[in-house]
Amino acid sequence: MDTEKSSNSSFEDLSNLNELETKATHSLPEILQQPDVKDSKNNVEGESKETKNIPERVETSQNEGVASVGDEETCDVLGNGQLVKRVLKPSQLDRRPMRGDLATITYSGKLPNGIVVEQKENYQVHVGDFEVVQGLDMVIPLMNVGEVAEVTIDARFAYGSIGMKNNENECASIPPDTTLTYEVHLVESKSEDFSDLKSFDVRRKYGTRKKERANFWYNRNEFNTAIQLYRRALEFLDDRDGDPDAAFDKEDLELSNSDLQTLLEDRLIVYNNLAMAQIKISAFDAALKSVENVLRCQPNNSKALYRKGRILEGKGDTKGAISLLQKAATFEPDSKAIQQDLAKLIIKARREEHNEKEMYQKMLGQAKKLEQKHKQPQKQQSIESSKGDSRTLKRLASK
Repeated sequence: MDTEKSSNSSFEDLSNLNELETKATHSLPEILQQPDVKDSKNNVEGESKETKNIPERVETSQNEGVASVGDEETCDVLGNGQLVKRVLKPSQLDRRPMRGDLATITYSGKLPNGIVVEQKENYQVHVGDFEVVQGLDMVIPLMNVGEVAEVTIDARFAYGSIGMKNNENECASIPPDTTLTYEVHLVESKSEDFSDLKSFDVRRKYGTRKKERANFWYNRNEFNTAIQLYRRALEFLDDRDGDPDAAFDKEDLELSNSDLQTLLEDRLIVYNNLAMAQIKISAFDAALKSVENVLRCQPNNSKALYRKGRILEGKGDTKGAISLLQKAATFEPDSKAIQQDLAKLIIKARREEHNEKEMYQKMLGQAKKLEQKHKQPQKQQSIESSKGDSRTLKRLASK
């Protein structure tokens, strides 16, 4: 993701449970793998990864293929009690969602005191796309369509050490380091193909949803998670078909000029947000690529100019950064953020110039000292030579 998680991260790079499910239809995968998250941005080119202590293997029972905690309807997903699934209503269907599938779920989440803090009905998510807390994202592929389950999730796989504030109802806020209990009904699951994604409305709906969820994680300082979702948003907001079966250079995604313009504008917003998330984790090369995508279409986009200035500052080009922020300020003269950062950069540039002059003066001073030191022996040698010549003349005169 090659990612670096923030210190308050409630998401961790765990196994791709969905893909491994195909190897054992009714069993939990034995080996949990750490997936790479690449630029995507984030990191993310340039992003680093922090691996947490997560069991590499899950003890499995002979019958169920999952870690048992007392009865065959309950499984300890990770084997450490931090993610426990208990079947409340089994399903007669033998069909489970895979990673990337579109799942429809109805769920509610409760605090240990029973207060409901989250509730969704017929909520659509793409499995593995961070559109719900990580614990639910991991459990959904272990459910059959139609099943109802109770899922107990440790804070580590829910809202972490930050929690989540509810501004409308303080009692429904999630305190830091809180274990949550969810009741989840997997209503439906479907695997979408390219034919499902040829509609402008569908592509924009999915792209907008990914962007908004990415903004949610960005505001929680979960920059790597935000980067992944911004990239997913770009996949849906792309105006190209992407169908590998389509004839070369013949896209069959028919969009009006108005639709194309709307998708372009949405993409530029996402690229701008992606660049900011990448800046936050110092992935400056990746951020520069993201912001250039905006400036190619909108050379006077003030946000893109400002962010490119931040990138150049991060890469050590203070003068280049000042030039871009000055240009951004002409388009947004009332922006306090631009003015403040510009003032800081000007002070920094003066300091750098002063330090540079001092360095040159020191170098020049050292050069003069070396020159004087080199001339001193020559002068002494010349004096001694002249003294020698004088003594020689005196001897000749006395004769």
